[in-house]
Amino acid sequence: MASASSNQPNTTLYVNNLNDQVQKDEIRLQLYALFATYGKLIDVVALKTPKMRGQAFLVFTDLASATSALRACDGMLFYDKPMRIQYAKSKSYATLKREDPNFVPSTAPAAINRTKRPHDDSADGPARAKREKADDDDGEEMELDDEDEEQSTPKTSTLSTEQEKPSHRLLCTNLPIDATDLAVSQLFQPYRGFQSAAVAPAPAPNAQGMKIKMAQVIFDSAASAAVAKQALHDFTLRPGWIMSVSFI
Repeated sequence: MASASSNQPNTTLYVNNLNDQVQKDEIRLQLYALFATYGKLIDVVALKTPKMRGQAFLVFTDLASATSALRACDGMLFYDKPMRIQYAKSKSYATLKREDPNFVPSTAPAAINRTKRPHDDSADGPARAKREKADDDDGEEMELDDEDEEQSTPKTSTLSTEQEKPSHRLLCTNLPIDATDLAVSQLFQPYRGFQSAAVAPAPAPNAQGMKIKMAQVIFDSAASAAVAKQALHDFTLRPGWIMSVSFI
């Protein structure tokens, strides 16, 4: 399922043809659960603005992980639709900030910087329609409304921000298919403040093509969850099965 992307290799992947009937938060978490099996993700951007519906950006820490994910998942069924994946055309703000701690993104979206001209539908109609058609043919660089354009740029503002911010909820990924609520609960029960664990099937297989599960674990406080996360992230459940734990 290797992609025929013509873009230059990039640590950020652009994904489209996602099922836009699924809630944004669920899509974001499920994308994280799937793609975290290929390497460390620092950002997942999935918006449901009109022109970004069905699309997402995935930001990896390294090119090898991004490339592995692209090759393995391009064309994979995800919520009953085959994903189309390619390298993003530019680096994400998350990557630029990681490479240069002093990096400061522009505060003015390109749409705002464009010179505003009076609309003349009669004179500009054919040319404008042609531009809009060209924009629609290239999903990644669609001309967005002013209020949407800044949001659609892949920045450190969605899942990555939530991961870095402690929460009383944890997401466990790359669980074997026979994982149960009881089994996950037994892992987390020794840590103070544990309340519950709920296991569910992941929407797509892992890097080895095996069906996997994921789990949400709830604690009574963010502090208690942080202790458990630190102890059990990258925990080896059995040979070949390493569990990933993140805040949600």
